[in-house]
Amino acid sequence: MTSAAATAVAAVDVGTNSVRLLVAEPGGDRHLTQVIREMRITRLGKGIDATGHLDDAALERTLSVIGDYAAIWRRRGVERARIAATSAIRDAADRDRFFDGVRERTGVDAVVLSGKQEAATAFLGATAAVRGETPYLVLDIGGGSTELILGDLAPVASTSRQLGCVRLTERALPSDPPTRAELDAAAAIAAAQLDAAAMQVHPEKARTLVGVAGTVTTLAALHLGLDAYEPERIHGTRLPRPAVAALVARLGAMTAAQRAALGPMAPGREDVIVGGAIILACAMARFDFTEVLVSEADILDGLAIDLLRAGDPARD
Repeated sequence: MTSAAATAVAAVDVGTNSVRLLVAEPGGDRHLTQVIREMRITRLGKGIDATGHLDDAALERTLSVIGDYAAIWRRRGVERARIAATSAIRDAADRDRFFDGVRERTGVDAVVLSGKQEAATAFLGATAAVRGETPYLVLDIGGGSTELILGDLAPVASTSRQLGCVRLTERALPSDPPTRAELDAAAAIAAAQLDAAAMQVHPEKARTLVGVAGTVTTLAALHLGLDAYEPERIHGTRLPRPAVAALVARLGAMTAAQRAALGPMAPGREDVIVGGAIILACAMARFDFTEVLVSEADILDGLAIDLLRAGDPARD
């Protein structure tokens, strides 16, 4: 094993909609150097909002992907890995099925992050990678939850809301394409959750809105007119509020099949992107931000940074 392999770490973010892997080494302008980054959509959170239980097929898809990721990091000689689950596993009454399956396939004990831990980790990853006027308000739109985190060098206030692109789609956007009444209902749900969030986080104190995760980065790619998803061009994009509103209208008028044909759209995101876009548009309007600074770094990077720091003798 090389010394580089010995110092590298693997982080896995198990979300409601997607499962992502980051193999990273210390250093670089984001406090880490990316070696491998992968994302696959498994929709682990399918139906959880309604049933409170994991869908059998979705769980098997997720465990299969995690097993594939373990094989990748082992081939790289990585010894330290962290597998962190968020909203879907927090909400599932039968979450032990997930933990048992992960342990069996990887030998690693997965953890479930609380809403507060998820927010802090997302803030760490996002703010290590962008340059804007502080304080920041980090907006992390996930599949099952949305985190809002206010801070400068570290979070000073945060909240995790039961509001995500999958959850909002399942609750309010059943038609393909959604009807006007459904779009309005989804916006009303998002607005109510954001009103509650504002009382805890005080977004008016922030100078820069930083948007992370797949909804925001995909919207940025569409705004830029990219034919394919290009992280290096997406990162650091400033997405104006009118452009977000225009994307909500454009995507909301399309069928899922039409959205899937858009170059930057990851397979499996086409049916929930409208719900995520509504959350972003409502947040920008409710908190009066004229633009959102898009970051490709997020909770996954935060997990890796935390793991790298834990293994740094200089920090012991």
